[in-house]
Amino acid sequence: MDMKLNLSEAKIARARELAVAIVNPVMEFVEAHTSLTVERAALRLAGADGADADGVPVPNLVVDQLKGKLENGALLYYINALVKTGETVEGLNAKIAGGLRVDEIPLGDRGAIEKKTAERIQAFAERVKRNRAHREAKLVQYAGKNHSPMLYLIVATGNIFEDVKQAQAAAEQGADVVAVIRTTAQSLLDYVPYGATTEGFGGTYATQENFRIMRQALDEAVDKQGRYIYLTNYASGLCMPEIAAMGALERLDMMLNDSMYGILFRDINMYRTFVDQKFSRMINAFAGVIINTGEDNYLTTSDAVEKAYTVLASQFLNERFAYAAGMPARLMGLGHAFEMDPTIKNGFLMELAQAQMAREIFPEAPLKYMPPTKFMTGDIFKGVVQNALFNFVSQATNQGIHLLGMLTEAIHTPFMQDRSLALENAKYVMNNMADLSSEIQFKPGGIIMNRAHQVLDEAVAFLERIEQIGLMDAMEKGEFADIKRPRDMGKGLDGLVKKGDEYYNPFESFLKSELGLER
Repeated sequence: MDMKLNLSEAKIARARELAVAIVNPVMEFVEAHTSLTVERAALRLAGADGADADGVPVPNLVVDQLKGKLENGALLYYINALVKTGETVEGLNAKIAGGLRVDEIPLGDRGAIEKKTAERIQAFAERVKRNRAHREAKLVQYAGKNHSPMLYLIVATGNIFEDVKQAQAAAEQGADVVAVIRTTAQSLLDYVPYGATTEGFGGTYATQENFRIMRQALDEAVDKQGRYIYLTNYASGLCMPEIAAMGALERLDMMLNDSMYGILFRDINMYRTFVDQKFSRMINAFAGVIINTGEDNYLTTSDAVEKAYTVLASQFLNERFAYAAGMPARLMGLGHAFEMDPTIKNGFLMELAQAQMAREIFPEAPLKYMPPTKFMTGDIFKGVVQNALFNFVSQATNQGIHLLGMLTEAIHTPFMQDRSLALENAKYVMNNMADLSSEIQFKPGGIIMNRAHQVLDEAVAFLERIEQIGLMDAMEKGEFADIKRPRDMGKGLDGLVKKGDEYYNPFESFLKSELGLER
């Protein structure tokens, strides 16, 4: 792509060097630890599914039985039970749901356990590879039919069956990506509900059955509309690896998955989050799932002019964490947002500078660009203009994933007609300036170029400061989003476990091998 901002390659390289130095100590801690949800995710990959009469999921039942023994990993006991009982996976799940305790079954022959584990890994790998092949075949079949950037819409009724209707309507109106918003506070549940759900506040529960239902519905839309429709959900919160596992099994295409979002905005313990995010990203990488990071949220609590550098710095860190999990750049939907105060003189030029800068620094990433929200007032006419300017910047800077702005932002959850108007706005603006990016250059020494250089300089200085004090200390001091999070507090800390010398999680080893992390 054209490099129009004359950014310093040396400074960009310096920022990446600093990101490595910042992330490496965190990854040393991550490698030595597991968590309740990492263990449940491994069980899910092996086939653990279902729930007991009270709705407690089988993976939770197994992990709860093993409290005090998890330093060896939950998979050892689950696979041992498969071998010892002679049951199928489905049969064992039913017995566990009925009260069988895998922790009370004496451990048998290690060779038999490893052989059975290899069978479960093969079944998982074959299923995910079929999912990837299906997606890739459809993308080839309908090549060139998606918008660029891809137009992304949300549904959030609380009822999966109502979500299906709205998702198919969104696809018919022109959406390329449909995100099912998760019900309020699900990120704070340390379990994943079981089955289809019809009640949720502000969104719909993320469950494997809900994923299956929505994927089937969008597959119908794919062939009807003649373009691939990407399905998105949230691999975040206290169950991010489990939700990544469910998404891999049910062929989701994108997952919101940030290395620090849960710490800053959901008060989830930082140790737990860093451990969980790596395993979740390894699963996403193997499944070919594009992650969406959450830098846009920084600008809901910090000023977009003064703290723009924190967005860029976080993008560098999210990129490094993703590489450490074996994820290629083409799957990194690094986030940013159009959130300048509209009363600022030349705010549009600063927005353009930020978006172009991100595009040039992360040329392979399908950048996810978020719409105006913080300064939407309920004046729908002004909102249309704000969104039109946002659409302009997105097309002019070749963003990858474009989350549509709603004229009714700050009034209510969008109606179908609000989404239709948002799509019309975006398609009108983007079609009329489709090739503008290749026609324009930026004035040397002008406002746009100077702003980009300033933000890059500030991001490098910020990363140098973090490298000196350490990422966890920086988060304790409130360096990101002006939010302070103590390392020894936050939700989920009691679900962190130090790995023992005999820790057993061959799914982790398999993913590392497949993703080139063992070289």
